[in-house]
Amino acid sequence: MEDEITSEALKAFFRKDLFANFVGIELVEAGGGRSTARLTLHDHHRNGLGMVQGGVLFTLADLAFAAAVNSRGRTAVAIHCSIAYLKAAQGEFLRAEAREVFCGPKIASYTIQITDGTGDVVSQFEGMAYRKKERWSL
Repeated sequence: MEDEITSEALKAFFRKDLFANFVGIELVEAGGGRSTARLTLHDHHRNGLGMVQGGVLFTLADLAFAAAVNSRGRTAVAIHCSIAYLKAAQGEFLRAEAREVFCGPKIASYTIQITDGTGDVVSQFEGMAYRKKERWSL
């Protein structure tokens, strides 16, 4: 595929994502159309019922999606995303793993699975991106 971006370069770039950093998300690794992101849970990540707030799960999956699709070397932006909340998260952290399903010249599709501290799948995210002509750069 195109000139892929190194995991270290992607980590440096996504440290500029102010919202993901505010939430506490860490990009663990990325490259080759895949990525892993992690979040240590705190009280401020919970809703009024004491469960992890849905927006936290979406934000974690969205960052993993963005890192995976942009790892292919061209600037890419989301054009459609959906998320299913399968069960309440348990434990002290969440882990999102993004996997490329399809990467064409203009459209790319990814599946992101979020697991909790017990290893259970708690959410499934599907993302589709438009791949722009511009090369990715820091």
